[in-house]
Amino acid sequence: MTAEAPVAVVLVAMDDEAAPFLELASEVGEPERVGFAERRQITLAGRQVVLMRTGIGFVNATAAGMSAILRHGADVPLISAGSAGGLAKDVAVGDVLLGVQLVNADADARAFGYELGQVPGMPKVYDAAPGLTDTVRRAAASIQAQDPNFPGSAGLVSTGQAPAGLVLREGTIGSGEIFATADLALRLRADFPDMLAIDMESAALAQLCHNFGVDFVSVRALSDLCAPDGTEFLTHIDDAALRSARVVTETVGLLGA
Repeated sequence: MTAEAPVAVVLVAMDDEAAPFLELASEVGEPERVGFAERRQITLAGRQVVLMRTGIGFVNATAAGMSAILRHGADVPLISAGSAGGLAKDVAVGDVLLGVQLVNADADARAFGYELGQVPGMPKVYDAAPGLTDTVRRAAASIQAQDPNFPGSAGLVSTGQAPAGLVLREGTIGSGEIFATADLALRLRADFPDMLAIDMESAALAQLCHNFGVDFVSVRALSDLCAPDGTEFLTHIDDAALRSARVVTETVGLLGA
């Protein structure tokens, strides 16, 4: 594999979320350890991409993202991919979410005059890069027009029960370091009524990219609706990971086009 500069760095938390990218890639480089993360150079949609399996949570994601920025520079965008838990009333398992805004659901410095979700000194929310969000929209439109059986792909079998067909929803994705089951989901819906979903990495990466002037977007698929336990997540994680990976792969193919 050539050592071309990547068009993007794609970050996922878990091996389950990395697997469909490796299957969709036409070339896969050898894994490289970077702290706790695992880094691979792969070819997606004919483009060179760095795939990083970061580990779960803010610190793991930020460490991996920082290593990517130091290695590839601030001109290479970061894309957060994988699964999320749905919070909004009108979302369904299998929906793909375009995070146009990201918020830290754990941050609470209201005692000092900040908004709930705002880290002191940071914005209330982090906006995804407009160019990247437009590219994700074009990628989704292309899939919707050409692939009514989404997310099916040669060599990949969807194990979830979500219906075929791509549903793309745009809005706010929150992040926190507590897995959101039913009780926490009730509080999050009350505290953040505009939040579509919750994950454990995207807002941390958004803050990192804000601080370093790096373009960022989060493309997550719903694996669960914050059910009372983790059963729903375990049932649908493979399907959600594939749906996110398909949209990100199509997006990568359009970068710079």
